[in-house]
Amino acid sequence: MNTTASIRPPAVAGMFYPGNARDLAGDVAAMLGAAHPPALRPKALIAPHAGYVYSGPVAAEAYALLSPLRGQVRRVVLLGPTHRVPVRGIAVPSVAAFATPLGVVPVDREAIADLAGLPQVGISDAAHAQEHSLEVHLPFLQAVLGSFALVPLAVGHVSPGQVATVLERLWGGDETLIVISSDLSHYHGYETARRLDRETADRILRLEPLEDHEQACGATPINGLLEVARRKALTPTLLDLRNSGDTAGDRSRVVGYCSVCFTEAGHDR
Repeated sequence: MNTTASIRPPAVAGMFYPGNARDLAGDVAAMLGAAHPPALRPKALIAPHAGYVYSGPVAAEAYALLSPLRGQVRRVVLLGPTHRVPVRGIAVPSVAAFATPLGVVPVDREAIADLAGLPQVGISDAAHAQEHSLEVHLPFLQAVLGSFALVPLAVGHVSPGQVATVLERLWGGDETLIVISSDLSHYHGYETARRLDRETADRILRLEPLEDHEQACGATPINGLLEVARRKALTPTLLDLRNSGDTAGDRSRVVGYCSVCFTEAGHDR
């Protein structure tokens, strides 16, 4: 195997986040240091995927929860919506690893092999090559977890029930964390976005499925998680709810972000 060809290189380093390791590590550490999450042990997280100047502080509120779990969480199942390549179903890559300026994250090929019999799952390196919705989470995960294996899932046109089936198969125990990548509303005025995003967050906290992708670009994987959360009686906790007008200043056309933690009964710290 050609080792270089089997690693998916970073596609948005230098755009969505710093392109060199020193600056990236410093920015991530600063955002994590400014976060003040509650004492919860997450089984699943929802976190945003915009450029760090916009959504990084909101994502950090979720990822700061993981620092005590370094060495415990050894596998991250990461689902995000596709933005560049149309996908029918859920796309997995064929590569052995994903790279960021902070290093290389191995792909859990055994876990992906476990999905091979599901008709909604197929291989597409093209779906992953330029996709930012998964990549932007990796530096945070590298910072808080250190060594872990990744199950990267690019979610396209698929039913929430089919997403839920994949999540159930990969659910695992305390060694496995589920992360859903999603922003909320796009390009409304500041006050309108605050109202819409609060309604969306409240639906998530009630474990009610979202109605469309105007509420959240990752509505499909969110709804898949919510279906499993209802079955498994997970408890959601809102960690942060802001928009780009709060973080980057311009309030004329904003994008909304939230971070949500889902805990299992008896798994609080």
